[in-house]
Amino acid sequence: MGSLPVYRWRLAPEGLATFRQLRALGLRPAGQPVVAQLERPRRRREPLIAFLYRIDLARPVRPMTPARWAALARANAARQVCPACGRDAGYRIPPSLGTCVPCADAPQLAA
Repeated sequence: MGSLPVYRWRLAPEGLATFRQLRALGLRPAGQPVVAQLERPRRRREPLIAFLYRIDLARPVRPMTPARWAALARANAARQVCPACGRDAGYRIPPSLGTCVPCADAPQLAA
């Protein structure tokens, strides 16, 4: 397996797009391999990297079905239930806290 061609920011050839660019066009990679890499230099840090896909091999995004909408609603509802107190928080519980805000603040208030 050879290495991928690397292009600088804004210098990728026509016919290649990042995942987000494909999404904006209503397309998906559809299992095709990454054909190139895009690098955006940054000061004092490693460059940002994006993978490029061929636009001509991309396929249309699959539409959301009613079953997929229902599954997404159930997943979002499950992320609103606090594991500590079991109440519906009314918002998506932040992964950084792991519990609703009142449960996360309770140990700080007790100290």
